[in-house]
Amino acid sequence: MANKEDMQDDGIVVVMTDQDGNEYYYEEEMIIPVGDEKYALLIGIHNDEDGHGHCGCGCGCEDEEEDVIIAKIVKGADGEDEYVEPTDEEFEAVQKAYDALVEESEQE
Repeated sequence: MANKEDMQDDGIVVVMTDQDGNEYYYEEEMIIPVGDEKYALLIGIHNDEDGHGHCGCGCGCEDEEEDVIIAKIVKGADGEDEYVEPTDEEFEAVQKAYDALVEESEQE
């Protein structure tokens, strides 16, 4: 699960924390509506301070393709948006909705 951290150049930055407590930063690229639910397309943000275009954590992310994930947006107990992993069925529905959005934009 993750929460919004702040706005960066009018973009929403989402911090995801794994089971080991490691934090990963993502920028919300777009919202994909599916029925009454909303899903976020999140793109990994890597620290470019060392000039290598990766986070510098030694995790090997510089060798990987772009880090893109889908997260379901839900309201937390505090009323703030939280990002959670979608079920397999939800993920498939989001993929179809995204493909339809891309196809629609290509036809314009």
